[in-house]
Amino acid sequence: MADTLRDQQFTLSNHLRDPQAHAAPPGIEERRLAIYRDLFFNNIEGLLAGNFPVIRKTLGDDAWRGLVRGFYANHRSHTPLFPEIAREFIRYLEARDDETLPPWLRELAHYEWVELALQIADDAVPAHVADGDLLTGVPVLSPFAWALAYQWPVYRIGPDVQPDLPPAEPTLLLVRRDADYQVRFAAISPLVYRLVELLGEGSRTGSDALRQLAQEAGVDDVPAFVEQGAAMLARMREEGTVLGTVPRI
Repeated sequence: MADTLRDQQFTLSNHLRDPQAHAAPPGIEERRLAIYRDLFFNNIEGLLAGNFPVIRKTLGDDAWRGLVRGFYANHRSHTPLFPEIAREFIRYLEARDDETLPPWLRELAHYEWVELALQIADDAVPAHVADGDLLTGVPVLSPFAWALAYQWPVYRIGPDVQPDLPPAEPTLLLVRRDADYQVRFAAISPLVYRLVELLGEGSRTGSDALRQLAQEAGVDDVPAFVEQGAAMLARMREEGTVLGTVPRI
């Protein structure tokens, strides 16, 4: 009986996922099946539409619903948590080898997902000295501040902007969640992006990180660069990207 029930459940779930490819289990009224088909799909579609409003608007209703139907029918999620469905959708897009998809779609999906991801992130805040010296100490980055690099200008893409080729320069962004749980996006320069990378290693003092950055950039006046960089570190602490410095034992 258990095997029979299991088979019935899989037959029903396969049909609900993809009614065109899988016949309905026998003995269930079509009217009731139609209610379940619409209910399940519309729940997923509505959830994803809320997570990816720009993609939905840019693709248009037909293409968007077709994309969601493909995800609903073919992707096997590894979590039952609704907040993780958006990440599963990105995994589905990343796994698709489909030249019919816009080339910028995967990066735009990630860009739209980041806001939700930061809002629900619950990483532990590392120990730090809030007023520590950012040059002589090792700066501590907030776990809720992410430096992101995209090939496509994701913040500009929409119904009226759908590029065929990526620009020569990447799109670099700093995304952070403030104390009020507001997620803020800011375009940053390659130098700031690299500085965040160096600080994220958690092994260099602020001064050492700035000197490393000056060396990589081919700067002649290193002391002046470090002085300007110190002001940048101070601003990063004020905005919450940098929390302080590693406590000294």
